[in-house]
Amino acid sequence: MTYHPKSEFISLMKERGFLADCTDYQGLDEALAKGAQPAYVGYDATAKSLHVGHLLNIMMLRWLQKSGNRPITLMGGGTTKVGDPSFRADERPLLTPDQINANIDGMQQVFAKYLTYGDGPSDALMLNNAEWLDGLNYLDFLRDIGRHFSVNRMLSFESVKSRLDREQSLSFLEFNYMILQAYDFMELHRRYGCILQMGGSDQWGNIVNGIDLTRRVIGGEVYGLTSPLLTTSDGKKMGKSQGGAIWLNPDMLSPYEFWQFWRNTTDADVGRFLKLYTELPVAECERLGALEGSEINAAKIRLANEVTALLHGAEAAANAESTAHEVFEKGGVGDDLPSLTLTRDEVGDGISIVQLIVKSGLAGSGKEAKRLISENGARINDEPLDDAGLMLDAAALSSPVKLSAGKKRHALVQIG
Repeated sequence: MTYHPKSEFISLMKERGFLADCTDYQGLDEALAKGAQPAYVGYDATAKSLHVGHLLNIMMLRWLQKSGNRPITLMGGGTTKVGDPSFRADERPLLTPDQINANIDGMQQVFAKYLTYGDGPSDALMLNNAEWLDGLNYLDFLRDIGRHFSVNRMLSFESVKSRLDREQSLSFLEFNYMILQAYDFMELHRRYGCILQMGGSDQWGNIVNGIDLTRRVIGGEVYGLTSPLLTTSDGKKMGKSQGGAIWLNPDMLSPYEFWQFWRNTTDADVGRFLKLYTELPVAECERLGALEGSEINAAKIRLANEVTALLHGAEAAANAESTAHEVFEKGGVGDDLPSLTLTRDEVGDGISIVQLIVKSGLAGSGKEAKRLISENGARINDEPLDDAGLMLDAAALSSPVKLSAGKKRHALVQIG
């Protein structure tokens, strides 16, 4: 017999496609049905901005709050000093405390767009695990916490096993990561009554460890819930584009480029992404996702507008749509296109078109830019660009020059 959720949150997660696995589906559902419960997602400070890959779990926290529960955003000021080895082929570069703190400052900008912070029963909490991890005494930690972990079991988790199977080095530093994450869950339960850790399905082993530790040390009943690791319908990892990561901070990716990423969603993904990344009713998501032919483009614009409005505001979404209409349908320039402003010193006696394509972010390297030109994928002011040796001087850049890579990626270049 199919189990029907009692809590609003689990019902939403199931209906909208957020659920991959849960350690005790019925137990968690019944706990949530009793009233407001704290739940957390952890974010290591490995970059100055969160990216689209984080957006799924941010939306889960948003729905958690909208269903009357308390979201906790846990910044990994402590765990980032170690680095999560899960499914990685090599060790993360070690960051200094100043770099970690700068990254946390950048990452925190996004959360207030999705969550309401405060002291109320369903107001979100912003915490940093450095608060309890930085002051740990190593010997006491080994005696009190380390003895609860079986190395045999830790080696059996797929996140670690896959690396060892490939005979890739796993440092002792990294091996400690899952113990520290488990300790986080226990501390959050002890300090704030947190009963749930959420994360991507690659975090399953780390989450299970935290549940076991909390049960063994303080007898707490806690749960884990994971979301699917998303790939697009053509098999690519969600959030990767030709231009690199899809950042959430506007100083690292313009609202227009963010909007354009969603507008370029493949037809088969529209309905699923509407359920996951917008707050439109499920029936409306399914109706839009079922459209075909030219009508699906209207659904993609709706998707782009809804997702962009949540992150950057309704005005930014409207401006992005207006710019896209100007660029694609009228062949114009559009005020909101990503732009590169050069100094006269940078241009000097002239700057190559290959350099400009790379500097504007339309290609990742000079080699890639040259290939783009040779394969007839580059345009300048909407005209075919076939000369990789073209040089532009200050006079040519005194008014904005529009560069294009393919039909959907554009940038403006000019002298400031």
